[in-house]
Amino acid sequence: MLPYLQYTFPNDIHIHWSIMIVMYPYITGLVAGAFIVSSFYHVFQKKEYQPIGRFALLTSLAFLLCATLPLLNHLGHPERALNIMITPNFSSAMAGFGILYTSYLVVLILEIWLVFRKDIVHFATTYKGIRALPYRILTLGVYDVSDEAIKTDHKVITILATIGIPSACLLHGYVGFLFGAVKANPWWSTPLMPIIFLFSAVVSGIALLIILYQLMAIFRGTEVSQDCVRGLARWLWYFQIQTVTLELLEIITLSYERNEAWEIIAPLLTTKLAFSFISVQMVLGSLIPFILLMVTVLLDKYLHPKVRNSLTFFASILLLIQVFAMRWNVVIGGQIMSKSLRGLRDFHPEFLAKEGILPAMLIFALPFVLLYFLVKVLPPFEKERQLAS
Repeated sequence: MLPYLQYTFPNDIHIHWSIMIVMYPYITGLVAGAFIVSSFYHVFQKKEYQPIGRFALLTSLAFLLCATLPLLNHLGHPERALNIMITPNFSSAMAGFGILYTSYLVVLILEIWLVFRKDIVHFATTYKGIRALPYRILTLGVYDVSDEAIKTDHKVITILATIGIPSACLLHGYVGFLFGAVKANPWWSTPLMPIIFLFSAVVSGIALLIILYQLMAIFRGTEVSQDCVRGLARWLWYFQIQTVTLELLEIITLSYERNEAWEIIAPLLTTKLAFSFISVQMVLGSLIPFILLMVTVLLDKYLHPKVRNSLTFFASILLLIQVFAMRWNVVIGGQIMSKSLRGLRDFHPEFLAKEGILPAMLIFALPFVLLYFLVKVLPPFEKERQLAS
């Protein structure tokens, strides 16, 4: 028998959850994070986030509609995924995704419809011919845009957004629960896993919106709201501190306990995951953004707006990389350890395979394409709404 197979079982040679299962929690995290940012305005009435409130909802919807694609690509028979809706098994953690996903999707679509309803009615009554047809369908036959009707819409929006916050948290916290509930894997089995996944989701969502908002302002030729960027930078720094603290506490706890699991986790972190965990996740994706955001937040009064925007933009890019590295280290790292806990295996993702790097890149690009069309149909920014009118 070959030396590297002496510590493996017959079903332990291949890593079955590859990059697609890394993309799944990464995309759902962006969904939850973007929705929470929209709630800053629609629930907590923070006026500084008004410029990005509507856009955050569309971003959440675009990524939510694509969140299932990595799972469907991973399945051998993706058409069987509908069974999770038709015949739900409430005792199965996996089956819980169907319930959480559908519930959150309904809440999000209803909120978006109410937020954009006045614009939809305006376009349906202003445009002529085929151009007006999709908007007339979207009105659902409701053309009342009186002040009283709009006030009622705002009340319902607040209720839906309030319901949507725990729904978004459950949607992504559930992903962390799936890994944390695997008792046989010491790298996954920890009560902190759902919390770490949830906080990192908020980090990735805020970072994504900072990047998209600034890029769209450049392409649209408009000014970036400094109050909005300043507020998002503060929240991003806060959630990053919480996330990294929890990640380090998990490692420190395992190191301090030094049980039999640490004998395999320690070499995992220092050999197979040395680059992705120490270099990418901790240094490039955590330490450097922490310093950049600290400068942005604490020295805010002394920074030129362009410098503040640039520092926040660059920190957001690094934090998106950090969150992806965290997902990679959890999903792939947990499978690099053999089931016998006596050795480590190698994993080299293919580029053109069914679950390779190229399909993952294409799936990740789809939400941005969908977001582009959503923004065209439902203009989220004031300038575009006025031009469309």
